[in-house]
Amino acid sequence: MTAPLHVAVLMGGWSSERAVSLISGEGIAVACERLGHRVTRIDMDREVALRLHAAKPDLVFNALHGTPGEDGTVQGLLDLMGLRYTHSGLATSVIAIDKELTKQQLVPHGIRMPEGRVVSSASLFEGDPLPRPYVLKPVNEGSSVGVAIVTDAGNHGNPIGRDADGPWRHFDTLLAEPFIKGRELTTAVLGDRALGVTELVPQSGFYDYDAKYTDGLTTHVCPAQIPADIADACMRMALDAHRLLGCKGTSRADFRWDEEAGEAGLYLLEVNTQPGMTPLSLVPEQAKLVGMSYEALVQAIIDEARA
Repeated sequence: MTAPLHVAVLMGGWSSERAVSLISGEGIAVACERLGHRVTRIDMDREVALRLHAAKPDLVFNALHGTPGEDGTVQGLLDLMGLRYTHSGLATSVIAIDKELTKQQLVPHGIRMPEGRVVSSASLFEGDPLPRPYVLKPVNEGSSVGVAIVTDAGNHGNPIGRDADGPWRHFDTLLAEPFIKGRELTTAVLGDRALGVTELVPQSGFYDYDAKYTDGLTTHVCPAQIPADIADACMRMALDAHRLLGCKGTSRADFRWDEEAGEAGLYLLEVNTQPGMTPLSLVPEQAKLVGMSYEALVQAIIDEARA
C-alpha cells in the first residue's frame, strides 16, 4: 500500500454517459476512502479547472465516460495544469475514441477489424452504403450509444426513411460497417495484463447502451464458455491493441465472433479507454475473476498513474 494521497475523482460531465459516470465515480471515491486516501468528488462542469486548482490533488482519477473526458479534451487540460491522472493520455484518447483512427492504428499491425467507411447521414436517405445487414454507429461515441443495425426486415425503410428513428437523426456522419453475426465478447486489460473474456448475452436485441447499464437486460458469462484458442486470441488482441494505442490504466476491447469461421471470425470492434466501474461493469467483474477486489483494482490504477 502506498502512502495516502489526496485523490480528486472527476465524474459526471455532460456527455450522453453522464449517469453511468456518476455511478462509476462514486464507487471509485468510496473505494479510495476505504483505501485510506483523502477524496474530493468533482462533478465536472465548465469551471472544472478552477475547482481542480482549488483542490490541489496529488492525483486526478478520471471517471468520466464519453466526451470531453474520453476524447483528449480533459487529458489536455490536466496536462496543462501539471496534474497526474489515471488512464490514457491525450494522444491515445484522441485516437481510441475515433473508430476510424483506431482502425488506421491497429489494422496494419494485423489486428482484425470490420471493414467499413464513414458516410454522411444525409446519403443514407438515398441508398444503402453497404449490402444489408450492416451497422451504423457514431464515429466517436462509446457504450454503443446511437448504434443501429440495418436489415431487410428492419423498420428503418429501404432506403432509410428521414423520419425513422436512428443515429442519422443525431449525427451528421456515421461509420458504416458490415454486420458480423455471432457472439459478443469483451476483454479487459489492466496495465500489461489481459484479465479474461466475458460473453455478453442480451435478453433481446443487441448489447446497446440500455443493455449495458440496466440490471437484468444482459447476462454476463464470465469466463466465457468458448474454445481456449478463441479466448487466447481475444486476450492477445486486446493486449496488443492496448499497447499499440498507448493505453494506460485499464482498457476494454469489444469483439464479435462468428463461431462458424473459427478464429478467422473474431473481429475487434473498438477499444474503450475509460471503461465503466459500476456494479454492472465488466472490468471489475474480470478483475474479481483473477482474485482482485474492487479496492485492489482502484489502487492498481492509481499506482500505474503514479509510476
